[in-house]
Amino acid sequence: MTPASRPDWCLILLFLAVLRGESRYIQMREAAEDAMFLLNSDFKRELSEGQIYRRSLRCIDMLSIEGQFTFQADRPQLHCALFLIGEPEEFIVIEYNFVNIDCIGGDILKVFDGWIIKGEKFPSSLDHPLSMVERYTDLCEDGNVGSITRSSQNVAMIFFRVQQPGHGFTLTIRKIPNLFPCNVISQAPNGRFTMIIPHQHRNCSFSIIYPVVMKIFDLTLGHFNELQLKKPPPKGCGDAGDFVELLGGAGLDPSKMFPLADLCHSFHGSAQMKIGCDNTVVRMVSSGNFINRVTFEYNQLDRQLEKQQGNSVEEVCFPTD
Repeated sequence: MTPASRPDWCLILLFLAVLRGESRYIQMREAAEDAMFLLNSDFKRELSEGQIYRRSLRCIDMLSIEGQFTFQADRPQLHCALFLIGEPEEFIVIEYNFVNIDCIGGDILKVFDGWIIKGEKFPSSLDHPLSMVERYTDLCEDGNVGSITRSSQNVAMIFFRVQQPGHGFTLTIRKIPNLFPCNVISQAPNGRFTMIIPHQHRNCSFSIIYPVVMKIFDLTLGHFNELQLKKPPPKGCGDAGDFVELLGGAGLDPSKMFPLADLCHSFHGSAQMKIGCDNTVVRMVSSGNFINRVTFEYNQLDRQLEKQQGNSVEEVCFPTD
């Protein structure tokens, strides 16, 4: 990872730590207090009884919970971003309740369908159903108060610039179910997930912004109604229309990552790989002819321990023994 990009990843990891309630490891008091408050069982009970969670937004902020959120500038704020993330099985819905910005004077309020950091996108352009132009919703050009935007996956991002003190906006964030999650950024460094692409010609990526130990337990490719095709599989995955690949890199965009492994043959069992990259992606490519499925488990890799044991994984984005 380059020195220029590392602060951005540190910021993302900081926010993800806050959302998991790991406040004892960070010095961002306000965000940590918010996170711990959201974990309180009494608070969750109140939300379940119809109460709406409300709070103010910071210029750089991150949200993982539903509610109504307001930004009001106390001074010119020129480069602001709000990262939104849900569970893998959720879409994010954004409703504009109140907007008081000067679009003619150069203020900005844009939603991006995914995340983008220093030009690197998730999902990548290869994996997203919309073009780059279509992934942006510009309130100054296209939207109005009361309009609604829905993400295509469990992450979205809002860019805004508010130059006049006292100006700002109010948004309501909701989550709705996604029956077949495709592109996902994990909130946690540990977890288990099953990716299913049912007869759809699409690519899906699951991103973990941590070095991990990856275990693949089950892979089903090229099946139809549980019957294996009689045609022999191709040698390697280059000519296969259905396959899974493991990718690693220092950025956000899967299309710019190192290919670590290709899997194009179905198997039942367990395969493990240690990946020492800052970002790990499980990516499935589907021809649309079959129901493809992969189940995997990931746990954060302790790179310091790996170094002590003689495995060089600190800055090398390749699998380790």
